[in-house]
Amino acid sequence: MKLSLMITCLGDVIRPNAGKAVVGILRRLGHTIDFPEAQTCCGQPMFNSGYADLAREQARHTIRVFAGDSPVVVPSGSCAAMVKVEYPHLLAGDAEWHPRALDLAARTFEFSDFLVNQLRVVDVGARYAGKVAFHFACHSRMLGLKNEVETLVQHVAGATCVSLNRQEQCCGFGGSFAIRYPQISGNMVTDKMQCILASGADCVVSTDAGCLMNIGGKLHREGQAVELLHIAELLERR
Repeated sequence: MKLSLMITCLGDVIRPNAGKAVVGILRRLGHTIDFPEAQTCCGQPMFNSGYADLAREQARHTIRVFAGDSPVVVPSGSCAAMVKVEYPHLLAGDAEWHPRALDLAARTFEFSDFLVNQLRVVDVGARYAGKVAFHFACHSRMLGLKNEVETLVQHVAGATCVSLNRQEQCCGFGGSFAIRYPQISGNMVTDKMQCILASGADCVVSTDAGCLMNIGGKLHREGQAVELLHIAELLERR
């Protein structure tokens, strides 16, 4: 199958290895990966800040860039949710762009969703000797996801899944939320860190680079050695 990769801003700048891992895994499964070089921000920062017109401009650009019929795989739940859920809302009533937004939404998938629910693949031959906890990123709820990541972790040889208290509680990043409300955000990520440390996990996986950046930054500042991995990075372990 021919697929397209939407790397996302944070994936490109903060977590490029997650994008490389996605490509490596999908290629080993027999698929070809296209990378449209004109892609840029999905528009979520503008949308969340109330700049709907700028977000629509970004949505139209993204729709043009990913025109065609290839499934689009995204290593970020928040960006996938922006395309799948918010683009159709932003462009509702636009006779030209709304159908195109719906088309792109229908063939855009967060990576774990694509593996488990579209390809029906849960074992990619990964190995990891350690305890793994899962942070359920907020946008996973918008995508209707449930236990996809945990299913993948359960099929990693040597890995032991450990429960995380308040697993679905926000880490406090929320994009611009962390900038507007730093004290609230800081308290939220502190609580998340304490839950992680209490779990005894050797590593924490998630589906969103923003969450990994926020949680990882807190753990680093506190001198904690827990490893933070995108689910694709864990699945690349041998």
